[in-house]
Amino acid sequence: MKTLRKITLSLMAIVGSSAMAQQLPQFTQYMFNTISVNPAYAGSRESMNMTALHRNQWAGLDGNPTTSTFSFHTPMNNERVGLGISYITDQLGFESTNYVYGDFSYTIPVTAEAKLSFGLKAGFTNYRLENPDYNDPFFNANFNSWKPNFGAGVYLSTNRWYAGISSPRILNTDLNEGEFEALERNSYYAIGGLVIDISADVKLRPAFITKFTNGAPSTYDITNSFLLYEKVWLGASYRFNDASNFGAFLDYQISNNFRIGYAYDLPTSTIRPYTGGTHEVILIFEPRLSKKTNLYKSPRYF
Repeated sequence: MKTLRKITLSLMAIVGSSAMAQQLPQFTQYMFNTISVNPAYAGSRESMNMTALHRNQWAGLDGNPTTSTFSFHTPMNNERVGLGISYITDQLGFESTNYVYGDFSYTIPVTAEAKLSFGLKAGFTNYRLENPDYNDPFFNANFNSWKPNFGAGVYLSTNRWYAGISSPRILNTDLNEGEFEALERNSYYAIGGLVIDISADVKLRPAFITKFTNGAPSTYDITNSFLLYEKVWLGASYRFNDASNFGAFLDYQISNNFRIGYAYDLPTSTIRPYTGGTHEVILIFEPRLSKKTNLYKSPRYF
């Protein structure tokens, strides 16, 4: 009975998520992966940045969602221009969605401390369905579609706070040409955060991200984290929506160039007894050498 109940719940979770499978996935460590939702962030860290992230959602359920991402962005010799590229693969049961997008940003100073960046994102979304049941009358056994899309964003920041708005996918694209529902829905994001000195060795960083999607529930993430001795990020988060959850993460600066992090989410909905939670791992490579002086730059907080 317990096994049957777990299988039934697994199917309900997958079916309930299918209508949203073509939305961009969400991450607990979103504050370290801003380029995935806002192209104006490209080059803002004043050095080359490579970020890899893997998320295993609702571990223990058959066909549970898994997501892997890789992004690269850097400022150009003209430091007002930033370029980037990102790849996201999102797997849900027999469905997979892949995103390959390039990013461009242009930054202008608005005060002695604040900079305003404008960004554009363009690329392709690939939707695939591999259904092993060839007798299923509702779905093709193999379906593969590539569709173009584009996005835009604005990002305002200093070395102590940031705020941004964006729409990384502006077009409402039918990825399946009408055979079944697989729409890439237009989403709008708002982000923000700041750093507060608690002591010489401890900093507090509150942050938030909100997501509004046509035809889907809105989500609101709030996060609080501490930076200890410029090496360790320790934080917790909560997501408000129809699948709310608590999250916690720990990031460690291994060296001047490498940072690694782990996050764990625990759902608060009825699915909680049947899953081992959500696991997320992130690896960041960022050489902190100034192009002009060849000296190590101090860490950036956003």
